[in-house]
Amino acid sequence: MESATITKVTLRQEKLRSGKLSLYLDYYPPIWNPHIKKMSRREFLGLYLFGNPKNKFELDYNEEIMLKARGIRATRELAIINEEFGFLDRTKKHADFLAYFEAKTKEKYQKWEIVYKHFKDFCNGRCLMKDVTIGLCNDFRSYILKIRVKQSGNIISRNSAAGYWSTFRALLKIAYKEGWLKENVNDYLDSIEWEDPKINYLEIEEVKRLAATPCKVDVLKRASLFACMTGLRISDILQLRWENIELSPDGGYCMRIRTQKTKTQATLPLSDEALSYCGEPGRGMVFKGLSRAHTREPFKKWLKDAGIKKKITFHGLRHTYATLLITNGTDIYTVSKMLTHKNVATTQIYADVVNQKKRDAANSISLK
Repeated sequence: MESATITKVTLRQEKLRSGKLSLYLDYYPPIWNPHIKKMSRREFLGLYLFGNPKNKFELDYNEEIMLKARGIRATRELAIINEEFGFLDRTKKHADFLAYFEAKTKEKYQKWEIVYKHFKDFCNGRCLMKDVTIGLCNDFRSYILKIRVKQSGNIISRNSAAGYWSTFRALLKIAYKEGWLKENVNDYLDSIEWEDPKINYLEIEEVKRLAATPCKVDVLKRASLFACMTGLRISDILQLRWENIELSPDGGYCMRIRTQKTKTQATLPLSDEALSYCGEPGRGMVFKGLSRAHTREPFKKWLKDAGIKKKITFHGLRHTYATLLITNGTDIYTVSKMLTHKNVATTQIYADVVNQKKRDAANSISLK
Protein backbone atom coordinates (compact mmCIF):
# COMPACT_ATOMS: atom_id res chain seq x y z
CA MET A 1 0.00 0.00 0.00
CA GLU A 2 1.44 3.36 -1.04
CA SER A 3 1.95 5.76 1.89
CA ALA A 4 0.57 9.29 1.74
CA THR A 5 3.04 12.07 0.89
CA ILE A 6 3.78 14.30 3.89
CA THR A 7 4.50 17.94 3.12
CA LYS A 8 8.02 19.00 4.05
CA VAL A 9 8.40 22.44 5.65
CA THR A 10 11.71 24.22 5.01
CA LEU A 11 12.87 27.54 6.45
CA ARG A 12 14.28 29.78 3.70
CA GLN A 13 15.52 33.33 3.19
CA GLU A 14 14.87 35.93 0.52
CA LYS A 15 17.16 38.92 0.11
CA LEU A 16 15.43 42.28 -0.07
CA ARG A 17 16.61 45.48 -1.77
CA SER A 18 17.31 46.97 1.62
CA GLY A 19 19.89 44.26 2.20
CA LYS A 20 17.83 42.54 4.89
CA LEU A 21 16.77 38.90 4.66
CA SER A 22 13.07 38.01 4.82
CA LEU A 23 12.34 34.63 6.35
CA TYR A 24 9.64 32.38 4.90
CA LEU A 25 8.51 28.77 5.01
CA ASP A 26 8.56 26.64 1.88
CA TYR A 27 5.93 23.88 1.76
CA TYR A 28 6.57 20.96 -0.59
CA PRO A 29 4.37 19.54 -1.95
CA PRO A 30 2.17 22.68 -1.75
CA ILE A 31 -0.76 22.75 0.67
CA TRP A 32 -4.28 24.10 0.25
CA ASN A 33 -4.72 27.57 1.73
CA PRO A 34 -8.45 28.07 2.56
CA HIS A 35 -7.97 31.84 2.96
CA ILE A 36 -6.71 32.49 -0.60
CA LYS A 37 -8.53 29.38 -1.92
CA LYS A 38 -5.60 27.89 -3.83
CA MET A 39 -2.51 25.71 -3.37
CA SER A 40 0.35 27.53 -1.70
CA ARG A 41 4.06 26.91 -1.13
CA ARG A 42 5.19 30.03 0.68
CA GLU A 43 4.32 31.57 4.01
CA PHE A 44 6.23 34.75 4.84
CA LEU A 45 6.75 35.04 8.58
CA GLY A 46 7.22 38.80 8.88
CA LEU A 47 10.64 38.13 10.43
CA TYR A 48 13.84 39.72 9.09
CA LEU A 49 17.59 39.27 9.55
CA PHE A 50 20.46 41.67 9.09
CA GLY A 51 22.04 40.64 5.74
CA ASN A 52 25.54 41.58 6.85
CA PRO A 53 25.62 41.82 10.64
CA LYS A 54 28.17 44.45 11.65
CA ASN A 55 28.37 44.01 15.39
CA LYS A 56 27.55 41.69 18.29
CA PHE A 57 24.07 43.22 18.73
CA GLU A 58 23.10 42.40 15.13
CA LEU A 59 24.62 38.91 15.41
CA ASP A 60 22.69 38.21 18.61
CA TYR A 61 19.51 39.63 17.05
CA ASN A 62 19.84 37.33 14.03
CA GLU A 63 20.38 34.34 16.27
CA GLU A 64 17.28 35.14 18.33
CA ILE A 65 15.10 35.63 15.22
CA MET A 66 16.35 32.38 13.68
CA LEU A 67 15.53 30.53 16.88
CA LYS A 68 11.98 31.89 16.74
CA ALA A 69 11.63 31.04 13.03
CA ARG A 70 12.81 27.45 13.59
CA GLY A 71 10.21 27.10 16.33
CA ILE A 72 7.45 28.26 13.95
CA ARG A 73 8.68 25.83 11.28
CA ALA A 74 8.50 22.90 13.72
CA THR A 75 5.01 23.96 14.87
CA ARG A 76 3.77 24.21 11.27
CA GLU A 77 5.12 20.78 10.37
CA LEU A 78 3.35 19.23 13.35
CA ALA A 79 0.11 21.06 12.46
CA ILE A 80 0.24 19.69 8.91
CA ILE A 81 0.74 16.15 10.20
CA ASN A 82 -2.35 16.67 12.39
CA GLU A 83 -4.21 18.29 9.47
CA GLU A 84 -4.72 21.57 11.35
CA PHE A 85 -4.45 24.37 8.84
CA GLY A 86 -5.85 27.27 10.84
CA PHE A 87 -2.42 28.92 10.88
CA LEU A 88 -2.82 29.73 7.17
CA ASP A 89 -5.41 32.40 8.01
CA ARG A 90 -3.60 34.69 10.42
CA THR A 91 -6.16 37.47 9.99
CA LYS A 92 -9.00 35.80 11.86
CA LYS A 93 -7.71 36.18 15.40
CA HIS A 94 -7.28 39.91 14.77
CA ALA A 95 -10.75 40.27 13.26
CA ASP A 96 -13.25 42.52 15.04
CA PHE A 97 -15.54 40.29 17.13
CA LEU A 98 -17.81 43.22 17.92
CA ALA A 99 -18.29 43.99 14.20
CA TYR A 100 -18.94 40.28 13.58
CA PHE A 101 -21.57 40.28 16.36
CA GLU A 102 -23.25 43.39 14.92
CA ALA A 103 -23.40 41.82 11.45
CA LYS A 104 -25.05 38.70 12.88
CA THR A 105 -27.76 40.78 14.60
CA LYS A 106 -28.96 41.90 11.16
CA GLU A 107 -29.66 38.26 10.28
CA LYS A 108 -31.44 37.51 13.56
CA TYR A 109 -34.17 39.06 15.68
CA GLN A 110 -34.52 41.86 18.22
CA LYS A 111 -33.04 40.03 21.22
CA TRP A 112 -29.72 39.67 19.36
CA GLU A 113 -29.56 43.45 18.95
CA ILE A 114 -30.26 43.95 22.67
CA VAL A 115 -27.53 41.48 23.68
CA TYR A 116 -25.12 43.10 21.20
CA LYS A 117 -25.65 46.52 22.82
CA HIS A 118 -25.07 45.08 26.29
CA PHE A 119 -21.88 43.33 25.13
CA LYS A 120 -20.66 46.52 23.45
CA ASP A 121 -21.10 48.38 26.76
CA PHE A 122 -19.43 45.52 28.62
CA CYS A 123 -16.28 45.56 26.47
CA ASN A 124 -16.20 49.37 26.10
CA GLY A 125 -16.73 49.18 22.34
CA ARG A 126 -13.68 47.03 21.49
CA CYS A 127 -13.25 43.27 21.26
CA LEU A 128 -11.19 41.19 18.81
CA MET A 129 -11.61 37.49 18.10
CA LYS A 130 -8.44 36.72 20.07
CA ASP A 131 -9.97 38.46 23.10
CA VAL A 132 -12.89 36.00 23.27
CA THR A 133 -11.65 33.75 26.04
CA ILE A 134 -13.40 31.66 28.68
CA GLY A 135 -12.56 34.34 31.24
CA LEU A 136 -14.07 37.14 29.13
CA CYS A 137 -17.25 35.14 28.51
CA ASN A 138 -17.67 34.31 32.20
CA ASP A 139 -17.20 37.97 33.06
CA PHE A 140 -19.95 38.84 30.58
CA ARG A 141 -22.17 36.18 32.19
CA SER A 142 -21.72 37.93 35.55
CA TYR A 143 -22.37 41.28 33.88
CA ILE A 144 -25.66 40.01 32.38
CA LEU A 145 -26.93 38.89 35.79
CA LYS A 146 -26.51 42.46 37.10
CA ILE A 147 -28.08 44.42 34.21
CA ARG A 148 -30.69 46.89 35.39
CA VAL A 149 -33.91 47.90 33.65
CA LYS A 150 -33.67 51.60 32.72
CA GLN A 151 -37.29 52.43 33.58
CA SER A 152 -37.41 50.85 37.05
CA GLY A 153 -33.75 50.53 38.00
CA ASN A 154 -34.40 46.91 39.02
CA ILE A 155 -32.14 44.04 38.01
CA ILE A 156 -33.54 42.15 35.00
CA SER A 157 -35.41 38.92 35.65
CA ARG A 158 -33.56 35.61 35.82
CA ASN A 159 -35.27 34.44 32.63
CA SER A 160 -34.31 37.61 30.74
CA ALA A 161 -30.70 37.05 31.80
CA ALA A 162 -30.94 33.37 30.77
CA GLY A 163 -32.31 34.43 27.37
CA TYR A 164 -29.52 36.96 26.80
CA TRP A 165 -26.85 34.46 27.82
CA SER A 166 -28.35 31.77 25.58
CA THR A 167 -28.27 34.21 22.64
CA PHE A 168 -24.61 35.08 23.31
CA ARG A 169 -23.68 31.39 23.48
CA ALA A 170 -25.47 30.81 20.18
CA LEU A 171 -23.22 33.49 18.67
CA LEU A 172 -20.12 31.78 20.05
CA LYS A 173 -21.27 28.49 18.51
CA ILE A 174 -21.70 30.12 15.09
CA ALA A 175 -18.33 31.89 15.31
CA TYR A 176 -16.60 28.59 16.13
CA LYS A 177 -18.46 26.72 13.39
CA GLU A 178 -17.45 29.36 10.85
CA GLY A 179 -13.82 29.14 11.92
CA TRP A 180 -13.51 32.56 13.56
CA LEU A 181 -12.86 31.11 17.00
CA LYS A 182 -10.21 28.43 17.33
CA GLU A 183 -11.80 26.88 20.40
CA ASN A 184 -15.40 25.99 21.16
CA VAL A 185 -15.61 28.20 24.24
CA ASN A 186 -19.16 26.99 24.91
CA ASP A 187 -17.81 23.68 26.20
CA TYR A 188 -16.40 25.48 29.24
CA LEU A 189 -19.30 27.81 30.05
CA ASP A 190 -22.09 27.22 32.55
CA SER A 191 -25.66 28.03 31.58
CA ILE A 192 -27.97 30.40 33.44
CA GLU A 193 -30.83 28.26 34.66
CA TRP A 194 -34.37 29.26 33.69
CA GLU A 195 -37.03 29.73 36.32
CA ASP A 196 -40.63 28.68 35.79
CA PRO A 197 -42.11 31.99 34.63
CA LYS A 198 -45.11 33.44 36.39
CA ILE A 199 -47.77 34.21 33.81
CA ASN A 200 -49.81 37.30 34.66
CA TYR A 201 -53.05 37.56 32.73
CA LEU A 202 -56.61 38.84 32.99
CA GLU A 203 -59.75 36.73 33.31
CA ILE A 204 -62.48 37.41 30.74
CA GLU A 205 -64.55 39.29 33.37
CA GLU A 206 -61.59 41.59 34.03
CA VAL A 207 -61.14 42.26 30.32
CA LYS A 208 -64.81 43.20 30.07
CA ARG A 209 -64.44 45.48 33.08
CA LEU A 210 -61.43 47.13 31.46
CA ALA A 211 -63.36 47.64 28.24
CA ALA A 212 -66.16 49.34 30.17
CA THR A 213 -63.76 51.68 32.00
CA PRO A 214 -62.95 55.10 30.42
CA CYS A 215 -59.28 55.75 29.60
CA LYS A 216 -57.79 59.22 29.20
CA VAL A 217 -55.67 57.97 26.28
CA ASP A 218 -58.15 56.61 23.73
CA VAL A 219 -55.49 55.07 21.47
CA LEU A 220 -54.10 53.17 24.48
CA LYS A 221 -57.50 51.70 25.27
CA ARG A 222 -58.10 50.64 21.67
CA ALA A 223 -54.61 49.14 21.32
CA SER A 224 -54.94 47.27 24.62
CA LEU A 225 -58.27 45.67 23.73
CA PHE A 226 -56.85 44.89 20.29
CA ALA A 227 -53.94 43.10 22.03
CA CYS A 228 -56.39 41.09 24.14
CA MET A 229 -58.10 39.91 20.94
CA THR A 230 -55.02 39.28 18.76
CA GLY A 231 -52.11 38.56 21.11
CA LEU A 232 -49.84 40.99 19.26
CA ARG A 233 -46.78 42.27 21.10
CA ILE A 234 -46.48 46.01 21.67
CA SER A 235 -43.57 46.13 19.18
CA ASP A 236 -45.86 44.75 16.44
CA ILE A 237 -48.80 46.95 17.38
CA LEU A 238 -46.61 50.04 17.14
CA GLN A 239 -45.53 48.97 13.64
CA LEU A 240 -48.96 47.87 12.38
CA ARG A 241 -49.99 49.72 9.23
CA TRP A 242 -53.31 49.80 7.38
CA GLU A 243 -51.50 48.24 4.42
CA ASN A 244 -50.98 45.13 6.61
CA ILE A 245 -54.75 44.63 6.99
CA GLU A 246 -56.56 43.14 4.04
CA LEU A 247 -59.60 41.13 3.03
CA SER A 248 -58.95 37.38 3.04
CA PRO A 249 -60.44 34.84 0.57
CA ASP A 250 -62.96 33.63 3.18
CA GLY A 251 -64.57 37.08 3.31
CA GLY A 252 -63.10 38.13 6.66
CA TYR A 253 -60.08 40.30 7.40
CA CYS A 254 -56.52 39.31 8.22
CA MET A 255 -53.16 40.87 9.10
CA ARG A 256 -50.00 40.16 7.13
CA ILE A 257 -47.11 41.04 9.40
CA ARG A 258 -43.44 40.38 10.02
CA THR A 259 -42.96 40.20 13.77
CA GLN A 260 -40.38 42.59 15.20
CA LYS A 261 -39.05 40.13 17.79
CA THR A 262 -38.55 36.95 15.75
CA LYS A 263 -38.77 38.36 12.19
CA THR A 264 -41.44 35.75 11.45
CA GLN A 265 -43.76 36.27 8.49
CA ALA A 266 -47.34 35.57 9.52
CA THR A 267 -50.90 35.92 8.26
CA LEU A 268 -53.30 36.19 11.20
CA PRO A 269 -57.10 36.35 11.07
CA LEU A 270 -58.86 39.42 12.47
CA SER A 271 -62.31 39.24 14.03
CA ASP A 272 -64.74 42.04 13.26
CA GLU A 273 -64.61 43.13 16.90
CA ALA A 274 -60.80 43.27 16.91
CA LEU A 275 -60.90 45.29 13.68
CA SER A 276 -63.32 47.76 15.26
CA TYR A 277 -60.66 48.78 17.79
CA CYS A 278 -58.41 49.90 14.92
CA GLY A 279 -60.63 52.91 14.25
CA GLU A 280 -61.45 54.44 10.87
CA PRO A 281 -59.50 52.81 8.00
CA GLY A 282 -56.86 55.04 6.45
CA ARG A 283 -53.19 55.04 5.50
CA GLY A 284 -50.01 54.64 7.52
CA MET A 285 -49.95 53.56 11.15
CA VAL A 286 -53.12 52.00 12.56
CA PHE A 287 -52.62 53.21 16.15
CA LYS A 288 -51.36 56.73 15.45
CA GLY A 289 -49.98 58.53 18.48
CA LEU A 290 -49.40 55.37 20.52
CA SER A 291 -46.02 55.11 22.24
CA ARG A 292 -44.34 52.71 24.67
CA ALA A 293 -44.63 55.40 27.34
CA HIS A 294 -48.42 54.98 27.21
CA THR A 295 -48.03 51.32 28.23
CA ARG A 296 -46.44 52.29 31.55
CA GLU A 297 -47.99 54.84 33.92
CA PRO A 298 -51.14 55.59 31.82
CA PHE A 299 -51.75 51.83 31.49
CA LYS A 300 -51.34 51.30 35.26
CA LYS A 301 -53.71 54.20 35.97
CA TRP A 302 -56.37 52.72 33.68
CA LEU A 303 -56.09 49.30 35.36
CA LYS A 304 -56.47 50.96 38.75
CA ASP A 305 -59.53 52.87 37.58
CA ALA A 306 -61.03 49.54 36.46
CA GLY A 307 -60.48 48.12 39.95
CA ILE A 308 -57.89 45.59 38.73
CA LYS A 309 -55.28 45.06 41.44
CA LYS A 310 -53.22 42.45 39.61
CA LYS A 311 -49.64 43.39 38.78
CA ILE A 312 -49.86 43.17 35.01
CA THR A 313 -47.98 44.79 32.14
CA PHE A 314 -49.10 45.46 28.59
CA HIS A 315 -47.38 42.21 27.60
CA GLY A 316 -49.75 40.46 30.01
CA LEU A 317 -52.50 41.14 27.48
CA ARG A 318 -50.73 38.73 25.13
CA HIS A 319 -50.79 36.15 27.95
CA THR A 320 -54.48 36.97 28.41
CA TYR A 321 -55.20 36.24 24.75
CA ALA A 322 -53.38 32.88 24.91
CA THR A 323 -55.06 31.68 28.11
CA LEU A 324 -58.51 32.73 26.85
CA LEU A 325 -58.00 30.76 23.63
CA ILE A 326 -56.95 27.60 25.47
CA THR A 327 -59.69 28.02 28.09
CA ASN A 328 -62.22 28.17 25.23
CA GLY A 329 -60.91 24.88 23.83
CA THR A 330 -58.53 26.00 21.06
CA ASP A 331 -55.87 23.35 20.50
CA ILE A 332 -52.31 24.24 21.48
CA TYR A 333 -50.94 23.91 17.92
CA THR A 334 -53.39 26.55 16.65
CA VAL A 335 -52.60 28.83 19.61
CA SER A 336 -48.90 28.45 18.82
CA LYS A 337 -49.50 29.59 15.24
CA MET A 338 -51.67 32.51 16.37
CA LEU A 339 -48.90 33.66 18.71
CA THR A 340 -46.25 33.15 15.96
CA HIS A 341 -44.22 30.93 18.27
CA LYS A 342 -41.46 29.01 16.51
CA ASN A 343 -41.81 26.11 18.93
CA VAL A 344 -45.00 24.62 20.36
CA ALA A 345 -43.09 23.99 23.60
CA THR A 346 -43.10 27.75 24.17
CA THR A 347 -46.90 27.72 24.05
CA GLN A 348 -47.20 24.80 26.47
CA ILE A 349 -46.87 27.09 29.46
CA TYR A 350 -50.32 28.54 28.75
CA ALA A 351 -51.83 25.07 28.65
CA ASP A 352 -50.22 24.39 32.05
CA VAL A 353 -51.78 27.59 33.42
CA VAL A 354 -55.25 26.57 32.20
CA ASN A 355 -54.83 23.03 33.60
CA GLN A 356 -53.94 24.54 36.98
CA LYS A 357 -57.07 26.70 36.80
CA LYS A 358 -59.13 23.55 36.22
CA ARG A 359 -57.39 21.81 39.12
CA ASP A 360 -58.06 24.77 41.43
CA ALA A 361 -61.71 24.79 40.31
CA ALA A 362 -62.06 21.06 41.07
CA ASN A 363 -60.43 21.46 44.50
CA SER A 364 -62.73 24.36 45.35
CA ILE A 365 -65.67 21.93 45.75
CA SER A 366 -65.69 20.24 49.10
CA LEU A 367 -68.37 18.55 51.23
CA LYS A 368 -66.23 18.74 54.38
